[in-house]
Amino acid sequence: MNELTVIFTTYNSPDWLEKVLWGFSCQRFKAFKVIVADDGSGPETAQLLERMRGETGMEIRHVWHKDDGFRKCRILNKAILHADTDYLVFTDGDCIPRQDFLEVHAENAERGHYVSGSYYRLPMETSKAIQRDDIESGRCFDVSWLRRHGLPRSQKTLKLKATPRQARILNRFTFTNCIFRGSNASAWRDDLMAVNGFDERMQYGGLDREIGVRLVNAGVRPKHARYNAVCLHLDHPRGYKDADMVASNRALRLHNQKNSIARTEHGIEQLLDG
Repeated sequence: MNELTVIFTTYNSPDWLEKVLWGFSCQRFKAFKVIVADDGSGPETAQLLERMRGETGMEIRHVWHKDDGFRKCRILNKAILHADTDYLVFTDGDCIPRQDFLEVHAENAERGHYVSGSYYRLPMETSKAIQRDDIESGRCFDVSWLRRHGLPRSQKTLKLKATPRQARILNRFTFTNCIFRGSNASAWRDDLMAVNGFDERMQYGGLDREIGVRLVNAGVRPKHARYNAVCLHLDHPRGYKDADMVASNRALRLHNQKNSIARTEHGIEQLLDG
């Protein structure tokens, strides 16, 4: 893998976004660019990105559109169009990547496949406790550190504890469905273009899983990196969540799955036509 592009979305969450960017500044795999797909944030986000360019030395592109409600699929499609590398890694602006995150995605990149990772959800207390030096040192991925900072003991921690060898075995034998997770997935850009990107009719709830269904229908097979491509999911409210939207998204996904639909008519080409 010569170079890849990381794409992640954000919306008016500069504190979380800064932690995510520090995570990418610590990656062992260095040949990457960042595109922040911004679904209408205010000026604080642009100001943060300008500062982080100087402090990290990373190439950070800011793809933004005006706030007009939840339009995550459209801003993701715009980001895909702005990407100029063959391989794209997707995550979210509230997910701190472990130092080997991009290394794992690059090593698992294979033609005819997309890669599915996972995230480890944190409570708010723990999310707030993480600071820059915790990310740079990697200690925020240590289970004992997390528990000292509010992580409940009842939570399963195998994803954080697995060695590389254990991760390979667990990835092979896990019963968890291998789906496209917007918080942690990667794919070839031309495969995404072939299915016409994300379906812009989709609102919150399963929009990432739906594009995974169409990729599979197009002959792109999922590949597990659940136990070795790891990121920490910072807590936040979800005021945009709506049960009717989730149900509508699920119905569309199941329709596409049943009918082997690989390409949406409501995707990237709309942006090209405009």
